[in-house]
Amino acid sequence: MENQESVEVFTHQIRRRFVKNFLDMLILRSVEAQPTWGYDIIKKTEATYKVKLRHGALYPMLKKLETKGLIKSRKELQKGRVRKVYEITKTGKQFLRSCRDFLMQQASKHDVKGQE
Repeated sequence: MENQESVEVFTHQIRRRFVKNFLDMLILRSVEAQPTWGYDIIKKTEATYKVKLRHGALYPMLKKLETKGLIKSRKELQKGRVRKVYEITKTGKQFLRSCRDFLMQQASKHDVKGQE
């Protein structure tokens, strides 16, 4: 029983680190699937990774990604409410593809011994 609890604790820690360290990629993946708004990204992240994403982390990252040209936004009226909807750009897709390729290369390496 104790071993299972340890695994769950480690898994939760890894999820939190992943969300924190790869937030830009998670946002790009979310808006790549379909244009969306901030609150929806928070809910999807919470559902997928079981980690609560704070507004104070998300919105500065959205602004940073937009400044870099990786996403773009537009105001849209939905259900009588104006929302800022984000979508990935061509450059954002290229960046995300590069990230995926790099992570796949790292994950597929069998020998992690130091090279001399």
